[in-house]
Amino acid sequence: MVRFPLPDPMRRALDLARIAAEWGEVPVGAVVVKGGAIIAEGHNRPRESHDPTAHAEIVAIRAAAAKLGNERLDGCDLYVTLEPCAMCAGAIAHARIARLYYGADDAKGGAVAHGARVFSQPTVHHRPEIYDGIGAGEAAALLRDFFAARR
Repeated sequence: MVRFPLPDPMRRALDLARIAAEWGEVPVGAVVVKGGAIIAEGHNRPRESHDPTAHAEIVAIRAAAAKLGNERLDGCDLYVTLEPCAMCAGAIAHARIARLYYGADDAKGGAVAHGARVFSQPTVHHRPEIYDGIGAGEAAALLRDFFAARR
């Protein structure tokens, strides 16, 4: 098996996932990239912010939209450590994210390759290019360790 180095945006997303875990949040991190540079980032914050929509992807998308002054993130890529849920996949479609890179699969809550498979639905108006499994081992280990410590 050939191993490739992780792209810098996924490394940063994994760092953000670690920060989320330190805050007692489920360890998921996300970054938005435009023109090869990270323009926004976020990690899970629902507990800290008392906001059930404060998933890493939503936090990063909101920050990118504010930075660009536009709700459409044309030409932007999103790197996230876990397969997005239905809410986040919907936000990715509405934001017009060009490419989605994600790490670990989420058979229970994911909605890209599992569950609702949002981007496979005929009613979705925008489908990003999707690349999965980037840093999956490290992302899955963060999640396993986080939940094992709480049992």
